[in-house]
Amino acid sequence: MARTTHHIAGKVIAITGAGRGIGKATARALTQQGAKVAIGDIDLDTAQATAQELGLSAPAVRLDVTDRASVDAFLDQVEATLGPIDVLINNAGIMPTVRFLDEDEASIDRQFAINVRGVMHGMRAVIPRMLNRGGGHVINVASTAGKFGVPGVATYCATKHAVVGLSNSVRAELRDTPVDLSVVMPVIVRTELTDGVPDTRGVKTLQPQDVAASIVEAIQTRRYEVWCPRSVHAIYRATTLLPLRANDLFAQVTKAEDAMLVAIDSPARQAYLTRINEPAQLPASTAGSDS
Repeated sequence: MARTTHHIAGKVIAITGAGRGIGKATARALTQQGAKVAIGDIDLDTAQATAQELGLSAPAVRLDVTDRASVDAFLDQVEATLGPIDVLINNAGIMPTVRFLDEDEASIDRQFAINVRGVMHGMRAVIPRMLNRGGGHVINVASTAGKFGVPGVATYCATKHAVVGLSNSVRAELRDTPVDLSVVMPVIVRTELTDGVPDTRGVKTLQPQDVAASIVEAIQTRRYEVWCPRSVHAIYRATTLLPLRANDLFAQVTKAEDAMLVAIDSPARQAYLTRINEPAQLPASTAGSDS
């Protein structure tokens, strides 16, 4: 059976964490497709600069995804300016690189507040609106870290596993409704979030526009699982059939386990880590879940 293609032109699409990285690239790609795009970001100056650069008709909004009231206010302003939201892209996220036993409680709490509760706030705020109107689409930007475990980002992996599991459950609850759900799982994407993280063998490092293209396709097809690149899905399926020792050997050969550990002490990463550890400037958009 042929898959229905959903048109993007004229759709109202709200994106969290869209001042930089994947969020910004996605806003650009959707604007080029004729969508009416609104961006929310905790860094309002950067969000406003992005909105101006892309020529968006809606003003950028300061958005703290850890605060449900802020999420509601963002959606209210989008709908007051552009009309009912057709698509919400939960994109905001952060990724500290630190060994699990060295990570402080504040870092753990911050990741769950942004990466998990932020997604929950977005879904709980927008899905009732979509149900009342008879349709809509929610896209949660997770990561391949939501399927694998990676040393050096244990808490980050835990948050992305949570987003994947959350998405699976909510999708099942929405199955007989007119609201669709997608979960996007990219590998390493070259944004500020991955500064100082080296490439790994056998897995292509992506650019933000690569993930943006996958998100555009997800909107058009309403596909649920979106792997970026698609080839990683085959790797995942193969490794789940292998014994644990074979998985360990695969990780050693590809250097997959080294990438985040190397990044912990990388000077190239310090600017990003400093910024996400400053609560007054906490960038829920920082490379917006550019996992």
